Amino acid sequence: MTEPKSQSVLDADKIDRTLTRIAHEIVERHREVGRLVLVGIRTRGVPLARRLQGKVQGIEGKELPLGILDINLYRDDITSVGPSAILKETIIHFPIDERRVILDDVLFTGRTVRAALDGLMDFGRPKSIELAVLVDRGHRELPIRADYVGKNVPTSLEEMVQVLLKEEDGRDEVLLVKRPEKKEGRKSPGRETARAAR
Repeated sequence: MTEPKSQSVLDADKIDRTLTRIAHEIVERHREVGRLVLVGIRTRGVPLARRLQGKVQGIEGKELPLGILDINLYRDDITSVGPSAILKETIIHFPIDERRVILDDVLFTGRTVRAALDGLMDFGRPKSIELAVLVDRGHRELPIRADYVGKNVPTSLEEMVQVLLKEEDGRDEVLLVKRPEKKEGRKSPGRETARAAR
């Protein structure tokens, strides 16, 4: 089987500089960073949130509370995924009745973010919610927009955006990958890497 062709969109240095810029944008927008918390969406939203936490601390000298959110129970396709859905722990050990930032790796249809919003509401009534993403690839199916965008990457539906992070994958890089063509007469389960389809 031929390996799908890939194009590098962000390398390690660009990812680092992008997160630094997002951290500065958050600090500029919120004079009182003490009212902020970060919530990373599993899986790759979590290491991104940790990195952003460190960068905001470097700018302001304050460590923002960091939560981890698993959205599998809130997916709108949970009935079709069924028993194959892998549930992981959600860790939010602080009140969320203040302002916060949700962090995701790739914004695509908006359905992952919609599930995250539902999940957060189970923990309280946030004053407001903002969304930060490393990559926005377009093709929205829901009226959801990111407040902080690392990079806008125009894509076709025949392409996937694959985010690789040191904490999960051993290296930092964002790739634009052409979907492998399906062979005639064979059905593929179509599970995508790094939640690229959500």
